[in-house]
Amino acid sequence: MSSAELRKKFLEFFEKQGHKIVPSSSLIPDDPSVLLTTAGMQQFKKYYTDPALAPAPNIASIQKCFRTSDIDEVGDESHLTFFEMLGNFSFGGYFKEEAIKYAKEFLESVGLKIEYVSVFAGDDKTPFDKESYEVCQKLGIKDIRKASREDNFWGPTGKEGPCGPTTEIYINGVEIWNIVFNEYYCKADGALEKLKTPGVDTGMGLERLAMVSQNVPTVFDTDLFNFTSGYVPSDIPNRFKRVIADHARAIIFLVADGVIPSNKEAGFVLRKLIRRLIVHSDFPGLGSVKGSGDRYGLGIVDAKNIFEKIQNLYGNFYPNLNANLAATHFEVEYKKFGEALKNGIRELKKASKIDAQIAFKLYESYGLPFEIIEDFSEGKATNLTREQFDAEFKRHQEISRAGREKKFGGHGLLLDTGELKAANEEELKKVTRLHTATHLLQAALRKVLGDAVEQRGSDITSERTRFDFAFSRKLTPAELKKVEDSVNEAISRALEVTMEEIDFEEAQKSGALHFFREKYPPRVKVWTAGDFSREVCGGPHVKNTREVGKFVILKEEAVAAGVRRIRATVG
Repeated sequence: MSSAELRKKFLEFFEKQGHKIVPSSSLIPDDPSVLLTTAGMQQFKKYYTDPALAPAPNIASIQKCFRTSDIDEVGDESHLTFFEMLGNFSFGGYFKEEAIKYAKEFLESVGLKIEYVSVFAGDDKTPFDKESYEVCQKLGIKDIRKASREDNFWGPTGKEGPCGPTTEIYINGVEIWNIVFNEYYCKADGALEKLKTPGVDTGMGLERLAMVSQNVPTVFDTDLFNFTSGYVPSDIPNRFKRVIADHARAIIFLVADGVIPSNKEAGFVLRKLIRRLIVHSDFPGLGSVKGSGDRYGLGIVDAKNIFEKIQNLYGNFYPNLNANLAATHFEVEYKKFGEALKNGIRELKKASKIDAQIAFKLYESYGLPFEIIEDFSEGKATNLTREQFDAEFKRHQEISRAGREKKFGGHGLLLDTGELKAANEEELKKVTRLHTATHLLQAALRKVLGDAVEQRGSDITSERTRFDFAFSRKLTPAELKKVEDSVNEAISRALEVTMEEIDFEEAQKSGALHFFREKYPPRVKVWTAGDFSREVCGGPHVKNTREVGKFVILKEEAVAAGVRRIRATVG
């Protein structure tokens, strides 16, 4: 069956069994404990602890999911970042017997037969799942295997939440369906408590289901990935083809849910995917390292065509996909990143031997990921392992984090590694002035353009501030002057800049601006500049706006659809 048929059959089957069909939630979850939506149950998490909140006792959905842990593994025959999860859920409506029975009946309805199942064997924390074992026996399943907590106990998503033993269904040696019985609530400290109302949470990857249904060797051979045909050269390594296919699909879905490339959180994941797609597909000079020509040849135009093919393939079920917007983000990153990549490969070819320190330098300076360094080192990285590279990466992260916390701490407009190496106190003072100026700029933009203005990112060096914000059009010269004048008026008024530490909820109620994609702790610092601006931030700031100096807007430009950027300086 085609993937579209499988989606349709699944929803129809469970609708007939009395399930309410619920649409997929966004890849950006409401749950602040996780970065992206990783499972079908995520949007239903609260219903397991409070079933009365659920729109129906039994629900079915096809959920968009994304798991960042698999990014570096993509390229083999099975790992994906983005995938679709078919799931049926119950919040007290039914439990183990019905859940396993429904799974068996659905698979048989699409012509598939269960090979074997696994159930939780039990350990010193939780008992053997005897009920699931006996249900499988009753349903005529002959091969029932007992497995450990590592394999057959799931959850929670995030730091705490519902969890429980699982029954997993296998076909042709592939785990097709994971049926989770949420009997427990896992606290943040790892302690388990019995839920008052046990629930069912199942997940079946559409890609794996399509693979066994279409009788093909890998998920990349299913119709879910036929959008690369004609656009990815046949002579490049299979691993590269799979990276291109996975990442192109992941990019268009993240963009459709409002993610913008950046250096933070989901935006950082998107930027990493785009850059990996560039590296694996259209990197001038990459092919010549392998002795097979100047380039592999995906190109920006072809990337746009791939996004359009993905939209055509998935658009009926996911109508918010936007190939043009995905291509725009790709092109912007391509222009930023292409030259650095060329220089990185040049340095890679110069090196006589590549160890973890040199590999990390190539990554930090030019953005070359580990696998590209490994693939194109021409035998110079024979003794370099992923573990060594990761250890070096972690070491640098800790150094950077320690420096950042020592100098500035907290949340808000944090400074990058380069800024932390500011050569003298004068530079640090200018960064502090620019930091406060950025708050004044956001307040002025909202005063001139309205509350539709929302922060989408920022970057401050000792020379300038760069502020990205949501706005639908280019600002007029008159509007830019009005914003600049408004900031300078606030500066000239010599407003006192004060800080108070309060609960984040209280800060929100008080009208303090905050970056909606930032994860804030329960207690936050709120900086106020007189009656002009009030914002959640970790500092640093001047004590009086007069210290900022004259504020000058250098440039205003578009960085993505619906997102503008202002560069400015002070002094």
